[in-house]
Amino acid sequence: MSDDLISSLKYSAAGMKVQGERLRVISQNIANVDSLPTGPGLEPYRRKQILFKNALNRELGLTTVQVARIVGDPSEFPLRQKPGHPAANGAGLVRAPNINALIEMMDLREAQRSYEANLTSIRTARTMMQKTIDLLR
Repeated sequence: MSDDLISSLKYSAAGMKVQGERLRVISQNIANVDSLPTGPGLEPYRRKQILFKNALNRELGLTTVQVARIVGDPSEFPLRQKPGHPAANGAGLVRAPNINALIEMMDLREAQRSYEANLTSIRTARTMMQKTIDLLR
């Protein structure tokens, strides 16, 4: 087998792994889109963002994509009119999570497409390996 085909499998698997982690972070954001603080002065859920990096994977001997870290989105919390809520201020406003469900859904779709592209790459490399084996018989 060609080392290039095996390496392509490893690169694609690393890509699938980080996109899976990205899906997890997006899912957390979507799940908390309506999470409000429970009391005055408390912060609501802060949107999380995932940052990627290229790093040497010593086990594989390749430089692959990895999760660098997960950070909180520094954008402002929007205010929602919720008079009577325990976290409402004197004007009846409550700080809400800084999550836009539409953006999360677009990010989810992009992560899904990236995951699927890596999966297609693995299938293609596997087919090429199988054809090479068949040719050698």
